[in-house]
Amino acid sequence: VSSPHSRPPFPLHLEVVQSTKEAMLALQGRNPVVQPLLVIIQAGEDDCLLEINKKMAGRIGLNITQICLAKECSEDEIVEEVLKLNEDPRVHGVYLHLPPAYITSRVLNTIKPEKDVDGISDLNMGRLVRGDLSKGFVPPIASAVLDLLEKHDSALEGKTVLLVGGEGPLGVSLQCLIERSGMVALKGNWSSKSLQRQVMQADAVVLLGAGNMDLPPTWIRPGAAVICCEPTLETGIVEYIMIVTITLYSCSRWLQDLKLNLTTSTWTSFSHISRAQTPKPVDQLAEEIGLLPEELEAYGRSKAKVRLSLLDRLHKQPDGKYVLVAGITPTPLGEGKSTVTIGLVQALSAHLKLNSFACLRQPSQGPTFGVKGGAAGGGYAQVIPMEEFNLHLTGDIHAITAANNLVAAAIDARMLHEATQSDKALFNRLVPSVNGVRRFSPIQISRLCRLGINKIDPASLTPQEVSTFVRLDLDPSKITWQRVVDTNDRFLRKITVGQASTEKGQIRETGFDIAVASEIMAILALADSLVDMKNRLARMVVGTSRSGQPVTAEDLGVSGALAVLMKDAIKPTLMQTLEGTPVFVHAGPFANIAHGNSSVLADKLALKLVGCDGFVVTEAGFGADIGMEKFFNIKCRASGLRPNVVVLVATVRALKMHGGGPNVSAGAPLPKEYIDENLSLVAGGCRSNLRKQIQIAQLFGVPVVVALNVFKTDTQAEIDLVCEIAKECGASNAVPCHHWSQGGRGSLELAQAVNEAASRPSHFKFLYNIEMPIVEKIRTIAQQVYGADDIELSPEAKAKIDYYNQQGYGSLPICMAKTHLSLSHMPDKKGVPTGFVLPIRDVRASIGAGFIFPLVGTMSTMPGLPTRPCFYDIDLDPVTEEITGLF
Repeated sequence: VSSPHSRPPFPLHLEVVQSTKEAMLALQGRNPVVQPLLVIIQAGEDDCLLEINKKMAGRIGLNITQICLAKECSEDEIVEEVLKLNEDPRVHGVYLHLPPAYITSRVLNTIKPEKDVDGISDLNMGRLVRGDLSKGFVPPIASAVLDLLEKHDSALEGKTVLLVGGEGPLGVSLQCLIERSGMVALKGNWSSKSLQRQVMQADAVVLLGAGNMDLPPTWIRPGAAVICCEPTLETGIVEYIMIVTITLYSCSRWLQDLKLNLTTSTWTSFSHISRAQTPKPVDQLAEEIGLLPEELEAYGRSKAKVRLSLLDRLHKQPDGKYVLVAGITPTPLGEGKSTVTIGLVQALSAHLKLNSFACLRQPSQGPTFGVKGGAAGGGYAQVIPMEEFNLHLTGDIHAITAANNLVAAAIDARMLHEATQSDKALFNRLVPSVNGVRRFSPIQISRLCRLGINKIDPASLTPQEVSTFVRLDLDPSKITWQRVVDTNDRFLRKITVGQASTEKGQIRETGFDIAVASEIMAILALADSLVDMKNRLARMVVGTSRSGQPVTAEDLGVSGALAVLMKDAIKPTLMQTLEGTPVFVHAGPFANIAHGNSSVLADKLALKLVGCDGFVVTEAGFGADIGMEKFFNIKCRASGLRPNVVVLVATVRALKMHGGGPNVSAGAPLPKEYIDENLSLVAGGCRSNLRKQIQIAQLFGVPVVVALNVFKTDTQAEIDLVCEIAKECGASNAVPCHHWSQGGRGSLELAQAVNEAASRPSHFKFLYNIEMPIVEKIRTIAQQVYGADDIELSPEAKAKIDYYNQQGYGSLPICMAKTHLSLSHMPDKKGVPTGFVLPIRDVRASIGAGFIFPLVGTMSTMPGLPTRPCFYDIDLDPVTEEITGLF
């Protein structure tokens, strides 16, 4: 490439290398898990090209592979290689470094247009001629020529460019690009008598395939550029690097954002807003965020499971920034943590162009059909399709229900068989003879080892060992395992089982919990691998024997079957927001008797996918005193992850309640205090509950950004007052959020505040040492988080703590089961209650999940339906199959 009037100050290919390297760095920041791969097909060995490959790959950081066919290869052989590369998701560009005679129309049009980085297939050329440059590629030399023309003269419009020679794809593409830039493209050839006149009138001359021919300097008008496209080593390197750049571009986009139509009224129907947006196909979303096809298991068009093998592939990838969304003590109406979470990731991804992922809990169908409704967010901050999110999703809760109830069935069946059979009969049925041979199953050998019986031959057991092996001797009054169903059904809270004559008098009282209260749900949320989940399932304690020993799921022989039922549920489900931001939906443990957070695995996968400059935003159930405290002390211990920022969600209405306003209840009209401006109530709530929740977050050494979820009844004076006081109380920033009505754009200020806070160092620390005595861990939470003077243990609680210490469970973290409506144990006490002693009426353990949960007051694990449940409004149009009434 040359000009008679000015030479580049240094070889052009070095300049292109630098820009390509910058493109590579930009790609790694935007889509950190994609490793761009360019495959070059050539006939025979080419030492020069091989040497260029090594140098360029080293400088730029690109993966380059050469396929060397035989020098006399056939068209069929070339097509066969191209077809293989078309179907390989790791390949982003295919370049044919072949003699012109080998590049037939059939070969060219076999390459997928999105991998044709030379841009000369019929489809790519057709798009160029038509003016559709949004897809496909332009021949790289043509792009380089246009770049040089722009550098030579910034004002291109109206200039005349003469193309001398070149009748193939390069000439066609150059003519299209030149004319599209507002210039006039003229054609000339070397044998034309008018060539001198054409050259002297042209503002620029492009020589295509000139060979040894050159233009006399006297023909060239002053200031004109002459660009010679000759296949020398120099221009070959430039073309090669341009192809590398195009390969980077072909895989450079992290996400294609979905545009919101903000004309719909946000105060009518969430489902209308959700249905107005067409989600991207899930395989497209997966490709955009860097998943390989084999890492995806699609469940229809808009959701998919993601395989855990992704963690192995990305284990060296640095994690992104970790953000937790918590809240102040809520009203019964909820304060919008889910909508803030979704609005924040939409702002980060679609508006700040930072890689981001939301990790949310899967909602239970109990609240969906009961009082609260769905949990997909609201307004223009939703996960879509919201109907699929709120209903069966990918069946994880159904898998948990099946696994949980299999354990319950195994418990009752085992007690029946032990009560009605001798030791010998039990042994013969538990270890049956097959073809005259008895063998222990692997799970039975594990039980023998735990019993201290180191034998694998069934015939070698003594009568006492047989009795010890076959009898779990469960105490019916000390069975802690209950059946579950994913429906609010108050009449299942206490039931009697075993009343049929076939159960031979094995009658006992038990009950049902809602499915998300199952310990298996908590295990799903805390496991960090399939192996870990299987081990946790085996450790679950289902009751106590008459001799006082814990009986586990592995003792029942059921833990392997549970792992089979849960093998798909452990994979997070990929969905998207209204603006196309990726979302992992996974697990949904209760936030009172369990820890109320989405899964460890979803967070870990997302942190790898977003890269070191990206953000993963997850939420914790209820207020910061419950969900956030458990996130830090339980989930972060299990995962080893450390958060960078806490987003504390507040609303004016909740602050007014904590400032002395009247109580509010779901379904009832709001009192006027919550509709009219009242700065006194707002200030009172800020200086009490909001201040305390900020202080709780600061106990863990994490910066806090307050997000004020704005409602239409809030006044500007109230909004300004909240933000001002929040900063006075120690928040690093406090901003209003309008995501409900504006989507991600309405949370842009929050996204900027979170980005700034995450750039500061976090000094995370746990609240207590895990080796502290159980009582002291409970006291630490009660005093430092809730503000209690002390704790009071019931005799039953003291006995349970002694038992857990005896069994070696004393070093487990604490998961307090307490009302979410107050910092204290008294739901009616708002603001920051003081002068109270926290009563601990009982202490229970989820050994498989890995925590002790003290019960503060009476905690229901099976909600009931109200007089008018949500299901009154839910319906299906049998013609369109559209669902109405979900929110």
